[in-house]
Amino acid sequence: MNFTNVFGFRAAVSTLALALMLTLGQAATAPHVTTSPFTAPPTGTFSVSGSGFAANTAVDIYFDTTDIALLATNASGDFKDSVITVPASAVPGGHYITAVSRNGDAAAQTVVDVQTSWSQFNWGTPAKRYNPVENVLSTANVGGMDVLWSYTTGNQVQSSPAVANPNSTPGGLDYVYVGSSDDKLYAFFADTGNLAWSATTGNEIQSSPAVANGVVYVGSLDHNLYAYSAQTGGLLWKYTTGDQITSSPTVANGVVYVGSHDDTLYALNAATGSLLWSYVTFTAPIYSSPAVANGVVYVGTEYPAVEAYNATTGAFVWAYQTFGYVQSSPAVANGVVYVGSEDTNLYALNARTGTLLWSYATGNQVNSSPAVANGVVYVGSNDKNLYALNARTGALLWKYTTGGEVSSSPAVANGVVYVGSDDNNLYALDAATGILLWSASTGNQINSSPTVANGVVYVGSNDNNLYAFGIPPVEGSPFAPPPRPDPATLRPDLTLKLHP
Repeated sequence: MNFTNVFGFRAAVSTLALALMLTLGQAATAPHVTTSPFTAPPTGTFSVSGSGFAANTAVDIYFDTTDIALLATNASGDFKDSVITVPASAVPGGHYITAVSRNGDAAAQTVVDVQTSWSQFNWGTPAKRYNPVENVLSTANVGGMDVLWSYTTGNQVQSSPAVANPNSTPGGLDYVYVGSSDDKLYAFFADTGNLAWSATTGNEIQSSPAVANGVVYVGSLDHNLYAYSAQTGGLLWKYTTGDQITSSPTVANGVVYVGSHDDTLYALNAATGSLLWSYVTFTAPIYSSPAVANGVVYVGTEYPAVEAYNATTGAFVWAYQTFGYVQSSPAVANGVVYVGSEDTNLYALNARTGTLLWSYATGNQVNSSPAVANGVVYVGSNDKNLYALNARTGALLWKYTTGGEVSSSPAVANGVVYVGSDDNNLYALDAATGILLWSASTGNQINSSPTVANGVVYVGSNDNNLYAFGIPPVEGSPFAPPPRPDPATLRPDLTLKLHP
């Protein structure tokens, strides 16, 4: 994402590295520096390589203006694939990587995109609905959010958005993907809300899209799972099941997992759509989105049961029978599977054996999918409450009462928990205390689950709109990456040791 959260800032980046020569000396060839991958989250890693420097010399690597590594060139004046960590404080957008020889006679620059994207329903694998790298919105500033943009589709938006760079290249803008009951999958430019493309299926899309490796996957009530080019919307393949797909696909290790109302869990090759394996559950439709962790795929069914299968072979591992349908999608954390049931309970199960660890009874059905962060599990209930429970014991920490059923699944990021309600409102609560920090009303109930990415909260509403909420742009925002530094002004950290 080469802009900062719609703050009007867009880094002036090129898809090619910016090589430059300082006038402090002469070099035979112009120095050059590259990074791989081109995008990374805060605390994530990328490798940096360079060429065209003097042989056997020290080169400082700067992230913006901070000297973060000292490398040594070889006899050819190159350094290769040195792993660098993105600072935790690096806000989303384009950041400059500058390589400067320690003697100051040569330098080169390129750009790395810092992103805190949310690419599938449960954020990632294992599924927790927790964005651990979001660093813009917080308890201190979330109260200042407003509508940044909205887009009206042709019907209700119950699908939950996914946010990702469609091609993972410098200069590429993040897209927001969401389905609508008007039968279409939409892709929007995240900074403006302008439509990038849309694709029409044969029926409603209640499934939430998943994005991986330049492909977006989504299910439709027309019985098909679709794979589209994430950048252009061109159809790559589709796979036909025996009934409607409301399950949201999960992508892990080159495999797409999705459930169907034909009672079957499918594992498909993510590149080709070919069937790897399928398993017919206990004659029960699957609404739940699969969760994948430690080689096992977990899913809820209307048997009623929570079931576990070997993610590679599809072999049955275990099942736990509840007393109501399981439309909730499992979350997996620290060897525990958390999942809600229409029997009013949230369950915590041993991920390896399926043994019950604890359960917590709410006042109504739990169709909301839990989020797990920092030792707390958050889940909504049709009794109109959002609950925060101790993830180890199930003890109630706090609950917040909304004005309607909470079938929306909470999202947690940077100390804030977000959730929608049938009272038409989106809420932001302090994740530690449950204190209301902010709320906003839409024109109808919110069954869509919020997504938090790059300082923006996205959510659909049954008023047919997709909404983007964030802090309105202000000049001099602290959430804009700094401008391109002049290499001549950068000063080395003389305490750095040579980077391995």
